[in-house]
Amino acid sequence: MEVSMSFSHDMDDEYEKLIRRMNPPRVVIDNKACKNATVIRVDSANEYGILLEVVQVLTDLNLIVTKAYISSDGGWFMDVFNVTDQDGNKVTDEEVLEYIQKSLGPEACFASSMRSVGVKQSTDHTAIELTGSDRPGLLSEVSAVLTNLKCNVVSAEVWTHNTRAASVMHVTDEETGLAVTDPQRLARIKELLCNVLKGSNKTRGARTVVSHAVTHTERRLHQMMFADRDYERVDDGLLDDNQRPNVNVVNWQDKDYSVVTIRSKDRPKLLFDTVCTLTDMQYVVFHASIDAEGPEAYQEYYIRHIDGSPVKSDAERQRVIQCLEAAIERRVSEGLKLELCTTDRVGLLSDVTRIFRENSLTVTRAEVATKAGKAVNTFYVRDASGYPVDSKTIEAIRQVIGQTILKVKGSPEDSKPGSEESPTRSLFGGLFKSRSFVNFKLIRSYS
Repeated sequence: MEVSMSFSHDMDDEYEKLIRRMNPPRVVIDNKACKNATVIRVDSANEYGILLEVVQVLTDLNLIVTKAYISSDGGWFMDVFNVTDQDGNKVTDEEVLEYIQKSLGPEACFASSMRSVGVKQSTDHTAIELTGSDRPGLLSEVSAVLTNLKCNVVSAEVWTHNTRAASVMHVTDEETGLAVTDPQRLARIKELLCNVLKGSNKTRGARTVVSHAVTHTERRLHQMMFADRDYERVDDGLLDDNQRPNVNVVNWQDKDYSVVTIRSKDRPKLLFDTVCTLTDMQYVVFHASIDAEGPEAYQEYYIRHIDGSPVKSDAERQRVIQCLEAAIERRVSEGLKLELCTTDRVGLLSDVTRIFRENSLTVTRAEVATKAGKAVNTFYVRDASGYPVDSKTIEAIRQVIGQTILKVKGSPEDSKPGSEESPTRSLFGGLFKSRSFVNFKLIRSYS
């Protein structure tokens, strides 16, 4: 069976390569057509999933899509994206422009990359996927287990939504700095992490997957939380109805389309989150219009299921609405944003999250990265009891970790000039101006 499936995939690849050679993609990047944005036009043969791949390339470059027009009816795919960099300027970096051309042009192979999600193997790290019930201190417990098992976390992303938590972690062996390959050790890692995820809550399942697969982390997190049914509404008390995205689905009977409209607060990666979810739910986008030039984003999609039918029932319509709401809300992090930058070492994540836990802070979202021996981590934290984060708690944590190492973003301190502290003084708890952190409320990140 495996041989026949592999043969079928090879035949599909050859056919798609032939189609691509006959109809090579055309990418035009124009910095003159629009006053405030770079215009990117992509024309190619239409393939299922190609829209997500194009949006994923733009998202991975941290480009902001301010407008988009999408049409893929019939055998041809035509998209126009107005994009800016994170500062709202046109994209002028030649390396970025060249990367877009190579990634979206004739050299790219969208269909193969779609099938390779979760299939490519890596010898550099071991991938660990975790899904379970969220609770205070969960990230601390997970990272402590990995440290005890002589594993170093080189990158990780953690999302929480509707009382559920999901994470994709990349770890290496402490001694070799490479992927963990011993089967018994991998089984032990999986067993202990699964026990941590289960905790005392047996009402919803915990899931742990250990592999050497290379995946697109954010897309995988969407898939994991979707599979975990985080879209089933739980009243967490954090978002009221006015703050939730407004999603509507109606059928256009004359054209056999379902029309999806979404109004929400604009934020980076919003388009990716929406298109990713529609694709993973096996809907095909035939036409779309995106307008996100102001604080509010408006998205309109004309879709059909992969079987060619529009939304067939009210139950299906409600499920589409719930899943799109969840996709948008997952990246909206309630909490105080903390950024940590220091020399990487084994056990760093465990130590930092333990300090958070000991000070009654829970992590609602986290991004952990290692670049050239430096740990660059972002945490969104809130008080485990649901109260506003206490400035004294932040003061105590920064005194332990170091003021120049751990910084609070979005606070008055960020914009105030000041003399640079000695790293030694920071490590041993130099004082900081607590008045800068008075009356902290929960802030909402849309990044």
